[in-house]
Amino acid sequence: MTYRVVFTDHTFDDLDVERDILAAVDAEVVDLEGADGPLPELVAGADAVLVMFDRIDAEALDAVPDCRIVARTGIGLDNIDVEAATERGIYVTNVPDYCIPEVSDHALALVLALSRKVVEYDAQVTAGGWDVSAGRPMHRLSAQTLGLVAFGNIARAVCQKAQAFGMEVLAHDPFVDDDEIRAGGAEPADELDDLLARSDVVSVHTPLTPETEGILDADAFSTMKDSAFVLNVARGGIVDEDALVQALDDGEIAGAGLDVLAEEPPEPDSPLLGHDDVVLTPHSAWHSVESVRELREKAARGVRDTLAGEVPGYLVNRELVE
Repeated sequence: MTYRVVFTDHTFDDLDVERDILAAVDAEVVDLEGADGPLPELVAGADAVLVMFDRIDAEALDAVPDCRIVARTGIGLDNIDVEAATERGIYVTNVPDYCIPEVSDHALALVLALSRKVVEYDAQVTAGGWDVSAGRPMHRLSAQTLGLVAFGNIARAVCQKAQAFGMEVLAHDPFVDDDEIRAGGAEPADELDDLLARSDVVSVHTPLTPETEGILDADAFSTMKDSAFVLNVARGGIVDEDALVQALDDGEIAGAGLDVLAEEPPEPDSPLLGHDDVVLTPHSAWHSVESVRELREKAARGVRDTLAGEVPGYLVNRELVE
């Protein structure tokens, strides 16, 4: 039997990695990147779905009654209706551990870019200037406190790297025990407002859920130091961007480093673009040659194992096998 595996969207040059892995179960990999038409019609007949950014909702799932697995090539699951998949007996997988070095490196790169005024200095020198005072005020990183909103795998890696720069680290995560936070090298902050008030840099690491959407809002920014920076390498939507722009304009915080936005790419008239106190990168924190290879292989292996009748690694809806 030849299985039909549909890859809805991706950023890869080809799907050779996936085809090589899935050849073991005689699977045909159909590349829908750039295809026109309603997604439910395009995925119809699939035995498995690989997806990067497209939305896999109940309507799409109803179009694939024989589908055994929806495999997300990424960490977040906000574009997949996991509940609907579970109701239909469809496995959902992600790859939660593929880019921990890259995203934690990127978070620290944003800290350094903001605190050392790298982007501002570059723009000034490129324009013909040579003025060290343009970066004032600037503070020693080792005298600052980093606040981590959530304390998962990436946040823990950020914690270790920040400590190498001499930073003190706080972490707020209601789902992680205080002793576990301490074992990871951070000081627990029971209340988010306490972390916000004490931190010189606030770094967001939560998934995007109804509970976390807009968690950094106007009240949060008013609680932060006016010299503080905010980072988001998690998901757009966790930071209220309108409130962020207002806080920057009002001087309530000093700057922001954002790898993710609520709308990607942003509209040309977005107030975040060209804002002197904002460093933006194009949802690239996860990216490296090594991380991309790892991501693709792990997602494809999950599909291969499922089609071979096995339980895949990184199964999200484990209630289907318990």
